[in-house]
Amino acid sequence: MTTPRHEFYETDDKLTLSIFDKGADPAKVSIEFGPREFVYKHEDKELSLKPLKGQIDPEKSNFTVGKVKVEIRLVKLVQGRWGGLVGDSPDPIASTSFTPSPQPTEPQSRKPKKNWDGITESILSSDKPITPDQDPNAGGDAAVNDFFQKLFANADEDTKRAMMKSYSESGGTTLSTNWDEVKKAPVEVKPPEGSEWKKWAA
Repeated sequence: MTTPRHEFYETDDKLTLSIFDKGADPAKVSIEFGPREFVYKHEDKELSLKPLKGQIDPEKSNFTVGKVKVEIRLVKLVQGRWGGLVGDSPDPIASTSFTPSPQPTEPQSRKPKKNWDGITESILSSDKPITPDQDPNAGGDAAVNDFFQKLFANADEDTKRAMMKSYSESGGTTLSTNWDEVKKAPVEVKPPEGSEWKKWAA
């Protein structure tokens, strides 16, 4: 028995084997397909491939006898490249179940993911000053003082003089930024409506 020359090419789902047996008689060609084996016989030529590198589907595998070569199409049961015809690699069907047990989407040991965006947002919002819209009593004297400090810092000399003179002479009841008006006379005390101004005796 002689081994005929042969070659193959493959895709993920099929391997095509060409056996160069010129003028082979289709009536005398014998081919056996097994899950992990393939045997070709014709007169004094024989090609036995076992174990095949992967498992095939014997029912779907087929062949055609041509004038120059016999072409065999081995249909793979598991998609993927073999890289060779025979090999002792484990049977992919035996080692891989068609219906693997469902894996839990979240491993039990995995820690819950922190929502950093939410944490950052809550920190930033807690740092923000409460506005009068949120609390009518927010701000108070501190907010007023802050406003006047900024106003004073950005004012020119005449405006600063007017603010200091009017504020001190009126006992803190009037604040004027008009120096031309304030410099003419002492600024009167103007207590809030419903209040009465009294000087404390020394």
